[in-house]
Parts: sequence; structure tokens; C-alpha cells
Amino acid sequence: METRPLGSSGLQASVVGLGCNNFGMRIQLEECRAVIDAALDAGINFFDTADLYGFGVSEEMMGQVLGSRRKDIVLATKFGGVAKVRKTGERWGSREYIMARVEDSLKRLRTDWIDLYQMHYPDETTPVEETLETLDELVRQGKVRAIGHSNYTGTMINAAESTAQDRKLARFDTAQNEWSLLKREVEDDAIPACDAHQLGQLPYFPLANGLLTGKYQRGQGFDPDTRLGAMERFQSWATDENFSKLEALQTFAEGHGHSLLELAFSWLAAQPCVASVIAGATKPAQVRANAVAAEWQLSAEDLKDIDALVPQA
Repeated sequence: METRPLGSSGLQASVVGLGCNNFGMRIQLEECRAVIDAALDAGINFFDTADLYGFGVSEEMMGQVLGSRRKDIVLATKFGGVAKVRKTGERWGSREYIMARVEDSLKRLRTDWIDLYQMHYPDETTPVEETLETLDELVRQGKVRAIGHSNYTGTMINAAESTAQDRKLARFDTAQNEWSLLKREVEDDAIPACDAHQLGQLPYFPLANGLLTGKYQRGQGFDPDTRLGAMERFQSWATDENFSKLEALQTFAEGHGHSLLELAFSWLAAQPCVASVIAGATKPAQVRANAVAAEWQLSAEDLKDIDALVPQA
């Protein structure tokens, strides 16, 4: 599989990555093992998790399943989501918080180092200087090889880059933002900042919670085995407007001899700043389908036609 650089970190990630948010939430250990085995067999080397997923269970499962194969992958995890979601009152950008959480993640993952350590959500109560100084220390200690952030705005990205340069600290190499053919607002804000600072973008929810797989149809119910069926909070995506877009995109893809799934992955892979497209999976078959879905080389004319079908917000 094609690999791409994660910013200027020196790390190379497979163009399709495995999102591990389902581990410990929708699937358990043996199912997790099957998904990881399928990913490795398909050439996927980029695995993205977080201490929020299953509140640590995803990391625990990965540590148990990977074993000696841990050295063969680029392992990414995140911090800060637990404090934000559970509203614990902790400043997850602070030195005290980060230093405690990285040790927890290392222990659960059964590893001595994290390839990419990411701030899951911005902490606007902590100066970015304190966060970067702490992450810089972890990089110098060898516990972390590179750092990234998730859900940052363009303004936040620019401020972090300026601080890192001014103070000669480790800089963020990657960004994660929600980005798909059905959600393009990020192109007005974070993506230009990623381009300007050569950050590797790792778009999450690339399939718009499964809508871009083609398995949902207008007016039909949701299979309980699917994301929309299992997680009611995502059903708001199933609007008439989105289904109209899906139908237009499916017609375009099929007219070019491809599937809607392949269009969703290949369109993101065609964006200059994208390093790896992160997609979760609950079954090995999904992993295998995702692994080859970014191989369609879209032309400039194709991209223009797609913009006409689903204009940038």
C-alpha cells in the first residue's frame, strides 16, 4: 500500500489507516484481533486510537493483540477526550495531566513509545505554550516520536505553529478534523492552515458515519449492526439533503466503474495535505474493502465534477 509522510516527523503512514474507536465499544477482544490481523495483512500500518475509546479498553486490546508486531506499525493515540467528555474539570492541556495520561497509555498499549501522540480536543483553559513544552519534553525523552492535534481550528493551528517556532519546541506534525464528501466546512478553515504549515491531515469520519458506504437507502430503516442502527446520535445524518447528495455521488462513481466507498476514500486521498484516511471497522471484510478503496486516481476534471455535485460549504 502507498505510504505518505506524517508532516515532517519522518514517519510514513499507509494512505488508509485503521481507526480503533470501535474496540471495546462495538466489538470485543477476539473481534478486535480479527480486524487488526486483517489490517496488517492488507498492508495497513497506521493505527489510530485514543484513551477515550472504551475509556482505555481500546488501548488495552491493542496492546494485547499486537504483541511483537507493535514494532511494525505506526501507533497513534490521543489524550484529553476523557476529561472533556466526562467533564472532570481537569485541564487536559496541562503538564500534570499529560504526563500522567501518557504513562497510562504506554502501560495499556504495552509499549515503550508512542509514534504519534495527539491532543484529542483543544483545551482553551491552558496556554498552548504549556502544552507544547510538555509534549516537547516527551519527544526529547523518547516516549513520543511525533505530536499532533485533533479538532483544532485554523486559528489554533496558526497559533501553535507560531509558538513552537518562537520557543524552538517540537511542533505539531499532524491534524485530525472531520472531513468527508458530506462535511466540507473544514476546507474554509483548518485545511488552509494545514497546507500552509505542511501538516499531515488525518481526516476522521471519512464515510460520514457509514452513509458513504452505500449501505443506507432513503426511506429505509437502519440495520442494528450498522453505526446508525447502533448509535442513535448519528441518525441525524440521514437527511433528505444528504441522501440527494449520496444518490448523485453514487451515479457519478458507478458511471466511472467504481463504488461510492471508493469515491469517498479516493476523493480524500486526492487532497494534497491528506496523509492517511482513518476509517473504523468492526469486521475483517470492511478492513479489506477500505484498504483498496483509495486506489482510484481522480483527475482534475473528476474533482471539478465532484465539486459541482457536493459544493464546498
